Amino acid sequence: MVYLKKHIHIALGYFLIIALLGVLLRLFTIIVVPANYRYIVHTHSHIALLGWVYTALTTIIYTIYITKKAIPKIYKIIFWSTQVTILGMLITFPFMGYALFSIIFSTLFLLTSYWFVWFFITYTTKEQKSTISYTYIRTSLYYMILSSIGPWSLGVIMNTLGSSSIWYKIAIYFYLHFQYNGWYIVALFGIFFYTLEKNNISISKTKSKILYLTLQIGILFSFFLSVLWTEPHPIFYILGGTGAVFQIFAYYIFIKIIIKHRSKLYQHIHTTERILLKIALILLGLKIILQAISATPYFSRLTYSIIDFVIGYLHLTFLGVVSLSIFAFLGHLQLLKLSKFSIILFFIGFLGSEFLIIYKGLATWLQFPIFSYYFLSLAILSSCILFSILYLLLYQLKS
Repeated sequence: MVYLKKHIHIALGYFLIIALLGVLLRLFTIIVVPANYRYIVHTHSHIALLGWVYTALTTIIYTIYITKKAIPKIYKIIFWSTQVTILGMLITFPFMGYALFSIIFSTLFLLTSYWFVWFFITYTTKEQKSTISYTYIRTSLYYMILSSIGPWSLGVIMNTLGSSSIWYKIAIYFYLHFQYNGWYIVALFGIFFYTLEKNNISISKTKSKILYLTLQIGILFSFFLSVLWTEPHPIFYILGGTGAVFQIFAYYIFIKIIIKHRSKLYQHIHTTERILLKIALILLGLKIILQAISATPYFSRLTYSIIDFVIGYLHLTFLGVVSLSIFAFLGHLQLLKLSKFSIILFFIGFLGSEFLIIYKGLATWLQFPIFSYYFLSLAILSSCILFSILYLLLYQLKS
C-alpha cells in the first residue's frame, strides 16, 4: 500500500505541473512569455489526461482489484514504463509540439496502456469478473483503447489530408470524447459500484442492466455531437440527440440508485468524500444537460465557434466531474489524505475560473465588453488551483 500511495503522489505531481502550465497559459495574455503558446497547450492537455487522470485511475483500479493477486513487480514494471513515456512527453512537447520525439513517446504511452488492459483482464479472478463493478471497469478500459484510434489516425490524416482537414479535428474530438465520456466516466461508475459491493449493498439486477445499456448507448451515440460543427446531414443531429437523451435517462436511473441506498452509503463514506461526490454528481448532470443543448443546430454551431465554451465544458468535466470524484475515491481508499483547506481553495479556483471562462464566451456571443483586469483575475483564480494542489501534495508528504 505504501508504494501505491507514492504512485498517487506522482499523479498529484502531474496535477501540480498542469496547474502550473495552466497559470502560464493565462499569463500569455498579460505579459510576454518566452515560450510557444501552442506547445504549452499540447503539454498541458497531454499531462492532464495521461499524467494525472490515467495514473490516478489505473492506481485505483489496481488497488481494488489486483493488489492481493498479482506479483507487484509486474505492475511496477508497467507503471514505471508508463511514467517514462509521460515524462518523455513532458520534456518534448513544450519545446517541439507534435514532432518526432513527442510522437514517439505518445505512441509508446498507448502501447503501455494496452499492456495495462491486458494485465487487468489477466489478473482478475472469475469471481471478480461476475461483478457489476468489473463490467464497468473493463468497459471503460475498452473505451480507452477505442479512443486511441484518434491518435493513431492523426499521422495518416496529416500525411494525406493535412492538419487543416476537418478529419484532423474529428480525430481529436473522437479521442477526447471516448477519453472523457467513455474511459473516465465509466471507470468512475465502476469504482462507485465497487464501493457498493465492498460494503454488501446490493442493487437491482434489472436496474443495473438498464443503467449499463442506456449509458453505453448514450456514450456511443453522443459522439455525433462532436461532429455537428461540420453542419452534416440531419441524421447526425438525430443520432447525437439520441445519445444525449439516453445519457439523461442513464443519469436519472443512477440518481434513483443512489437515493435508494444513500443511508447505507453514508455509513461508509466520510463527510468530505460525500460532499465531493455530491458536487461531482451535480456537475455531471450539468454536463449532460449542456450536451443535450448542443444537439440543436444553432447551439452546436455556437458552441464550436466560441472556444471559451469548449474550454469551459472540458474544464467542467476534467476539473469538476472527474478530478473531484478521483479525490473522493482516493480519500475513501486511504490512498490520499484529504485537506479541507486545499479542497476549499480548489473550489474557489475552479468555480471562479469556470465562471470567467463562460463569461468571456457569453461576451463574445452577445457582443458586450469584458471588464478591466479580466485576464489578471483569471490568472489569479487559476493560481488558486495551483496552490491548492501544491498544499495537498505537501500535506501528503508531511503526513
